[in-house]
Amino acid sequence: MAGKNPLNNRNSPSLKYLSNTPRTFSQMPILDFYVLREFLVPFTALLFAFCLLFLVGDMFNDLNEFLDHKSPVSLAARYFILKMPGNIRFILPITVLLSCMYTLANFGRHREITAMRASGISLFRSAFPIYMVAFAVTLVNFWFNEKVVPDCERESTILIETVQNPDYEKWMHSMLQYRSSDKKRDWLFQEFDAEGVQKNIILKIYVDGTGESEGRQVLSQDIRAEEARFIEGKGWEFKGVLRTPYSQFYLPGQPEELEKLTISRDEIPETPDNIINSIKPPEELPTWIIYDILQSSKNMAPTLRNIYTTIFYYRLAFPWVCFLCVFLALPLAAKNERSGIFTAITAAVGIIVLYQIMTEVFMLLGKQGILPPIVGGLAPTVAFALYGWFFLIRKAG
Repeated sequence: MAGKNPLNNRNSPSLKYLSNTPRTFSQMPILDFYVLREFLVPFTALLFAFCLLFLVGDMFNDLNEFLDHKSPVSLAARYFILKMPGNIRFILPITVLLSCMYTLANFGRHREITAMRASGISLFRSAFPIYMVAFAVTLVNFWFNEKVVPDCERESTILIETVQNPDYEKWMHSMLQYRSSDKKRDWLFQEFDAEGVQKNIILKIYVDGTGESEGRQVLSQDIRAEEARFIEGKGWEFKGVLRTPYSQFYLPGQPEELEKLTISRDEIPETPDNIINSIKPPEELPTWIIYDILQSSKNMAPTLRNIYTTIFYYRLAFPWVCFLCVFLALPLAAKNERSGIFTAITAAVGIIVLYQIMTEVFMLLGKQGILPPIVGGLAPTVAFALYGWFFLIRKAG
């Protein structure tokens, strides 16, 4: 019949061709470049805007310290530059998510996603350049967390404290106290140098009590030395030693003066690095140092081990949020193709806020031992990934 639309006929060859169009993952440089360009514009703008907002916040909090002490402008500028990497690691995930949401929602508003899918290009393939950028950002975020952020946080803390107290760095390494993770050694350093000789040391060594003292730590010996040095492969070497043994009834024996005393690492496993790292909050330590502390401290108290282990697993999971954000942004943008950009972005921000709340709650429960540390550190990110992947398969599969 003349004028009849062949697409209304289910047996039409045209309709069969469209319905059987295969999804493709072939090279499409023009499309990839177009998607990448449209993504990088909001990504760059949002990254700059968030960095500026965090910088303004830091200036409101800390600028008065430099003004009150009439510090040079260069010192203040260095401090705020050192604070920026710590901000960027939190900025990157939300920047990736919002940029992806904006880009794909904008495509949806102009029906470009519909056109791509009608041409046999899957939703995943159309956003492939964004996934590559998100993966690169994940690697950058991991590097920031492991290397840049801890060093910058330490230097910025020393810098602002030195503004208030010029002798802060010297004071920080004086009268340093440390208790071993198995609670069998108490150290007091009058002068501590992580890479050199320690001065005026008091070391108290405890053993497990027997008899009436069973179940308690009993002082075994008290070591006072003028100097101490850790020698790799040999252990701790003390000079100018006064060693006092104690009985299980806390009674001191005859003090013994020694010119030199060497104690192997089997007896005293901690190193200067372990000592200086142990006095830092675990959140400021790189993952590999946390792992080393957990491996070298087999007798660590369970409460302390829960804290370190939970943070360790969290550190492994958190950088991947940048990559996982794209898995959520892709189906959310497609779902809200008709309702507009605002709806898609609102949904994305809501999910991110929920993820942050879950992360804080699970971290707290993991540190307290209410949940296994691996659950406390990994569960929110794993749930986030599974939800994004399931949602992606349902929407784009």
